[in-house]
Amino acid sequence: MEYRKFNETYYIRADKGDEIIGCILDVCKKEKLRSAIYSGIGGCSSAEIQTFIPENGTFDLRKISGMLELISLNGSVTSDDEKELYHHTHAAFSFVMDGEHRMAAGHIKSIVVRYTAEIELRPVINGAIKRKKDPETGTGFWSFSEE
Repeated sequence: MEYRKFNETYYIRADKGDEIIGCILDVCKKEKLRSAIYSGIGGCSSAEIQTFIPENGTFDLRKISGMLELISLNGSVTSDDEKELYHHTHAAFSFVMDGEHRMAAGHIKSIVVRYTAEIELRPVINGAIKRKKDPETGTGFWSFSEE
């Protein structure tokens, strides 16, 4: 992985074998970013996609692999009071299976790069978005409180 900062935006190139979410969080840690949003595209080899099942409060996890075109990556980084970083990532992939084009999309746990991924990381300027835990679902949401 390599990255550069131009003005207030970071541009990340993830390379073969890199895990995209880890790369994004590494840049945030190195640059002391407490909250940011990001988007990207790329060629990937595997992904773990989750869907929240509200009836039982769990995530259904599916793994896909092969030549995956990352056609849309969107997400946010937030931090809690202890400054631990959290990601909330969604992505869509296209791929060929049984001779037909298919798509898979959802909440992302991890994505591994096959060739490259290009990510734009935009930090929150003059403030920070915190993470609060929702007691009903156990998942995290944006918090704008200054506490």
